[in-house]
Amino acid sequence: MYVLRLHDPFQRAQLAIVALFCSLGFQYATWAARIPALKTELGLSTAEVGVLLMAAGIGAAVSFPLVALLMKRLGSRRLALLSQLALALLLPALAAAPNYPVALLVLAVDGVCVGCLNVAMNAQGAALEARFERTAMARLHATFSGGSLLAALLASGTTAVTSSVMAHFGVAAALLVLLNASAWKGLLTDHQPGEAVKKRTRGGRRALPSRITLWMCCAMAFGTVTEGAMNDWSTLYMKDVADASAGLAPLGIAVVSGMMVVARLFADGWRDRWGDGRVVLLGSALAAAGLAFALLSGGVAAALAGFACVGLGIAAVTPCVYAAAARQGSDSLTLVAAMGTTGLLAGPPLIGFIANASGLAWGFAAVAAAAGVVSVCSTRIRWTPVSG
Repeated sequence: MYVLRLHDPFQRAQLAIVALFCSLGFQYATWAARIPALKTELGLSTAEVGVLLMAAGIGAAVSFPLVALLMKRLGSRRLALLSQLALALLLPALAAAPNYPVALLVLAVDGVCVGCLNVAMNAQGAALEARFERTAMARLHATFSGGSLLAALLASGTTAVTSSVMAHFGVAAALLVLLNASAWKGLLTDHQPGEAVKKRTRGGRRALPSRITLWMCCAMAFGTVTEGAMNDWSTLYMKDVADASAGLAPLGIAVVSGMMVVARLFADGWRDRWGDGRVVLLGSALAAAGLAFALLSGGVAAALAGFACVGLGIAAVTPCVYAAAARQGSDSLTLVAAMGTTGLLAGPPLIGFIANASGLAWGFAAVAAAAGVVSVCSTRIRWTPVSG
């Protein structure tokens, strides 16, 4: 029966795209989980860690003007495969960085590759839904969270065996290469988006983003700030604020990622029952309230409970917004994906600057506020009505 499913074109393409989403979550969470070790090895302050993370955000920002050109020249299939392979090779490069400036350069290049893969894989996901007329975006994003969860568990396992960051990143890079090999045959070939291209221009000029697209960009940016901050700073929060042991500290990422996987596996059903708008509104409100609870209560147990609320609540935001953006056309999808990468990579460094000035607890208070902003944005987006 399983072999028969692999011969189904939809299942084959979906599994290939799953490998891309899993790769991005896995690669990102792999180096994020070792931020404390990198901080120690390079002798960095909290502010310098923030700048290090900002380098990835700057790289992602630089990638945005390049994505359209690369998508046109390479197509989403080839761009996804090349950027995913580059991300695999950048892990051992980061582990081998001899000093802070080299680490900054490596993470800037990493941000460029993340920007390329993020747009390419979501274009593949949107093409999958359009070609087969079946919803899949939430499940695809679930595998991104699954990749983050796998990376967190791998980090806990390898640190129990060895403290070597190079050994850890070498194993992770090998797994990413295997995922790349499993994806290349099943990815969808690109078609010229004839109608979408016509919609880009009016009177020979490029059309400006609609107001709805701008609200989507805002929701996506603040939603990914929340998600990215939990990945980048939860380990340090568990260790420095909640006083968790070295073995328990990575479980902050594991709890967030695990809850996001579970939520995204069920998110398509929630969307059919309640509609995208209500799912995003209530989910982001839950994330804000849960994180506020963790900050006010203190301790490891409260932190893990609050982090679970964040994972559960914020999980459906990006799949819903990506699906809505895809219905607006390829330009909207690219712009919203760009804002998602900006929030994911540039937002957490800003949290780091707040933490350096006022403490990590205040940094996480800003994350809770970001989740609240998503709730406000969700009321300004025109969502598709619930069917039936």
